[in-house]
Amino acid sequence: MLSLTYEYKAIPTPKQVQIIEHTLTVCRQVWNYALRERKDWLNSRKCQVNACSISGEYIIPAEAKYPNYYEQASALTRAKSEFPELKTVNAQVLQQVLRKLETAFLDMGRKRMGFPRFKNKYRMRSFVYPQLGKSHFLKGNQIKLPQLGWLEYVKSREIPDGFVVKQARIVRRASGYFVMLTLECDVNVPDPIPSGHAVGIDLGLDKFVATSDGDVIDRPRFLSSLHRKLKLLQRRLKHKKKGSNNRHKLNREIARLHQRISDTRKDWHFKLAHKLCDSAGMIFAEDIDFRVWAKGLFGKHTLDAGYGQFLSILKFVCWKRGVYFGGVNKDYTSQVCPQCDAHTGKKELKDRVHSCPVCGYTTHRDVAAAQIVCNRGLLAVSQVELSEVGRICAT
Repeated sequence: MLSLTYEYKAIPTPKQVQIIEHTLTVCRQVWNYALRERKDWLNSRKCQVNACSISGEYIIPAEAKYPNYYEQASALTRAKSEFPELKTVNAQVLQQVLRKLETAFLDMGRKRMGFPRFKNKYRMRSFVYPQLGKSHFLKGNQIKLPQLGWLEYVKSREIPDGFVVKQARIVRRASGYFVMLTLECDVNVPDPIPSGHAVGIDLGLDKFVATSDGDVIDRPRFLSSLHRKLKLLQRRLKHKKKGSNNRHKLNREIARLHQRISDTRKDWHFKLAHKLCDSAGMIFAEDIDFRVWAKGLFGKHTLDAGYGQFLSILKFVCWKRGVYFGGVNKDYTSQVCPQCDAHTGKKELKDRVHSCPVCGYTTHRDVAAAQIVCNRGLLAVSQVELSEVGRICAT
């Protein structure tokens, strides 16, 4: 099963904007209530029976079940008779809010994510329609959604043949509203096979990307170019009264500036990924946890470059264009000569030239590291192919 997500800019009417904002408000209330219910139940089970706090304690009956998704979904249905406002929003939309909360609690264990947080009116930014009906909900550049009716959007690209629209998500951003369509096609796409010209890439702070072919690309400073304006707006924000219209307007201006930086970075990442795929059949990169980089001395510059996002985009573009993508071990890529495999010693950050004392090979430091990455990738691919040949021969 192949699944894709297409994003379009929505053009809602003023009445549809009111419905979207009302839906986001009710979704935020359901999220916060359900999260508070779970936190109270967990807090009531923290201490032992004979060691309760003398100042205060959460008292919940011992026979009370843990409020998981099924318990809270059932309680939500019963609450509609007491709170008529819940009936004004599509039932499946509210159920998806509870399901998202359930996923957030599960991700704490399986993905080591943080504890879910309460949401204010700025943090609840999207809701999803899991079902759109069987047919006749798409017409030109319009889509028919529950309660919203026919919603117009900018049809920047056509939906591919053979794909079926399964669900739609409405997203509110600083630049407006967007509709994200989830498309599915009953087909299995095999992974790209290693073949063609191999290219290794090395990511760094001085140069964003250096390839094994000798290409060096400077790191564009997305945040630094607008940092002065952003700093001025945030300095003005702290003097605004909380809840005032002026503070709300300034918050929106800051959000638009942040989205401009994010969109520029993402667009540049996609263009660079396609450029690398134009001349390569295989691309290899270091397997690095960039969260460690983000906590170091150059954390601000690391987050500005967005290395993790770039590798995710590069991996997707390689899969889409049939280019093989592989990760290699990151250790000692800058301390080994790509020509003779001799250990050249640790280099300082100011040393930008690789010069091997054994064979005399001289090149840019990042290019030498990219060539080491390429060599390791080719070695890993050859070992996999030899093991597959041995397995076939044994069979």
